[in-house]
Amino acid sequence: MDSHELRAWLRLTLSPGVGNATSRKLLAAFGSAQAVFDQSAVTLRQVGSDKLVSALQIEPLTLAAQLQTTLDWLHAGDDRRVVTLGDAAYPSELLDIEDPPLMLYMLGTAAIRLQPATKAIALNLAIVGSRNPTPQGEDNARQFAKAFGSAGLCVVSGLALGIDGAAHDGAMLGGGETIAVVGTGLDRVYPKRHLALAHRIAQQGMIISEFPLGTPPLMANFPKRNRIISGLSRGTLVVEAALQSGSLITARLAAEQGKEVFAIPGSIHSPQSRGCHALIKQGAKLVELAQDVLEELNLPLISLVESCYGASHAADGDDPGAGWPSNDPLIAALGFDAASLDALQARTGLETAQLQAQLLELELNGQVARLPGGLFQRLTAA
Repeated sequence: MDSHELRAWLRLTLSPGVGNATSRKLLAAFGSAQAVFDQSAVTLRQVGSDKLVSALQIEPLTLAAQLQTTLDWLHAGDDRRVVTLGDAAYPSELLDIEDPPLMLYMLGTAAIRLQPATKAIALNLAIVGSRNPTPQGEDNARQFAKAFGSAGLCVVSGLALGIDGAAHDGAMLGGGETIAVVGTGLDRVYPKRHLALAHRIAQQGMIISEFPLGTPPLMANFPKRNRIISGLSRGTLVVEAALQSGSLITARLAAEQGKEVFAIPGSIHSPQSRGCHALIKQGAKLVELAQDVLEELNLPLISLVESCYGASHAADGDDPGAGWPSNDPLIAALGFDAASLDALQARTGLETAQLQAQLLELELNGQVARLPGGLFQRLTAA
């Protein structure tokens, strides 16, 4: 795309009062962004109102600066590009969603390989969930994503804290690619804690945004980007989510887009599991193993029994999938739900000091996690 064409697209997206739906209507009528601005006021009135015509005829004050910023960003490396609606390299999956973005900014090694009619994103799977997961939930996200990465799927998520970050990390640990769809301009990383993770993703996948460079982390942008996460993917797996979680928005959008929705169940006492349980009640597929997802998507069951988290469910014993010896009385007393010190003391009969010492040992061994509120949770092992 040359600078003249890029300028026209930026002007279309920056013009106040001209949203995606109106822009698509204009593009359908006139064929290109530049053609929109070549029309007379009389011609434009055949498509829109006088207010729209006025908005299109006034050049946004920020246009020149935004154009220069975008050109400088593009020239800063070969791992970045901008694709527009109608571009041959535009992800075909997004053409089928209700509100496809007009422009996509792409950063990463995978962005270089985008070609017309690409199939590179045909095996995408979204993994989303809570920003404040339980330790077990975060580990589930990482290990499931690792299994999917090993199986050749590209994991899509939103670079947020918690489940998103663990999913990106797990996919790369499995040798797979990952796509982060963000709610800021690509010259910013949010949250800042994920700066190093974002650099890794750019080396082993792609970061995508529909927002112009310089866009700060505005609250409204994050639910909006969820349609892209689900739109790029053949299915969406929700690992942990409260009933008011934004992850449920992604799941709803996936269902509306005709995509598969998957959910990992959890404790009936955990607020972070209630969103997943609600999805399962509504028809989402309950997932215990990576194979559950692959089967539903009609993908080859690449030997995942060793690599998939929880694959030891098939093992013998009264504690399938735990991965830790089940003969530890304290582990057995803890079960799989979070428990308080008082509850554990009542179950085991141990003195407080002895109980605390054993819990500390289990915590240091990675078998137990300490949760807010003085609770303890057993961790299963990969």
